[in-house]
Formats: sequence, C-alpha cells, structure tokens
Amino acid sequence: MTVSAQLFLVLISLLLVLPVVDAVEAGDAIAFFLGVVLCITGICACLGVYARKRNGEI
Repeated sequence: MTVSAQLFLVLISLLLVLPVVDAVEAGDAIAFFLGVVLCITGICACLGVYARKRNGEI
C-alpha cells in the first residue's frame, strides 16, 4: 500500500470519527475548513521531512 493511499485512509477515518458539525454561522464553517487545511498542510510537511531524512538530504 502506498503512502498516499495510507494517508487517504487515515484522513477518511478521522472524518468518520469526528462528530457532525452544525455550521450555524459562516464563522464556524470557515474555522472548520481552516483547521482541516492546516492539518493537511502539517501532515504533508511532516511527510516531506521524513522523506528527506530517509533519502539522506538532511
């Protein structure tokens, strides 16, 4: 199984575990999507650092 497939499975499982969000106001929806984007960016950054260490670039 590739890393991208594993990452996809982890993200889907996290989304299924989270409770349903009632986005009553636009601010709630914006905060939720900003959090999702920041989490995905953080995961990609960690994967990039791991890949560089594994290849001996760092």
